[in-house]
Amino acid sequence: MQINPIHLKELAALINAKFIGNEHHLITGLNEIHRVNTGDVVFVDHPKYYNKALNSAASTIIINKEVECPLGKALIIHPEPFTAFNILCEHFLPKNYSLIETSNTAFIGHNLIKMPGCYIGNNVSIGNNVTLHPNVVIYDNCVIGNNVIIHANTTIGSDAFYFKRREKNYEALYTCGEVVIEDDVIIGANCTIDSGVTSTTKIGRASVLDNHIHIGHDVEVGEQCLMAAGVAIAGVCKIGNKVTLWGQVGISSSVIIGDGATVLAKSGVNENIKAGETYFGAPAGPAKEKMREIFAVKQLPNLISKLYTE
Repeated sequence: MQINPIHLKELAALINAKFIGNEHHLITGLNEIHRVNTGDVVFVDHPKYYNKALNSAASTIIINKEVECPLGKALIIHPEPFTAFNILCEHFLPKNYSLIETSNTAFIGHNLIKMPGCYIGNNVSIGNNVTLHPNVVIYDNCVIGNNVIIHANTTIGSDAFYFKRREKNYEALYTCGEVVIEDDVIIGANCTIDSGVTSTTKIGRASVLDNHIHIGHDVEVGEQCLMAAGVAIAGVCKIGNKVTLWGQVGISSSVIIGDGATVLAKSGVNENIKAGETYFGAPAGPAKEKMREIFAVKQLPNLISKLYTE
């Protein structure tokens, strides 16, 4: 998320925190670790991830321990970096809900077909020749391209599923990103596409999603992908172009699937898949290998029977 430039001393004051670095050090954005750029603030609250944050592209790190500050960067010391990051995100992008069906700040292109029950939030942009079937919900700041069809009861831009366990509850990471649906995309009924936490969840041009599909925060889906019903993709995954995911495929967070790959039905993917490969099973592996494993398991009863009769 880009913000109006602010100096380190001013930003640290917003969360009553000590800072290490030049007080005039300039901050231009707030982003999660996987989306940081030069000028951004990122947070880290576990020693396991200190090096990743300190060596990232981020220029400023909110951290819960004083450590050596990398050259050219700045640190903000706060006992709860997760909460501090939330406070800053809400400060720079406070919630401002629209209470009417189509916000006055939405940009609507030509030939929109909007059926009863649809909701279009603040700063939404919708291209030309778009069809929204009944009860489609589009949250604030989302972008819908041209020639897009979204079927009934689908929600675009809901909050990220990103929580920190506290003693008595879970603290949600403040969602202030967006969803971008590119041209010629078709999305089925009862789908949910979560917003990026501070950046973008994207569905690429001419992709087709069946019913009951969930796309997590900050997922990037390439062009001309095909997903059958029940697919669930966790946050921060990258799906290449012309990927096919058959029914009820589940993909763990941060997985990368290469161009032209196929994942067969009911598979659980927890590792990267190279371009052009076909995977199957839970945990998923190369389909031919998995089929041989299944065939071998089917032979076990006969083998065991022979052992007992000999």
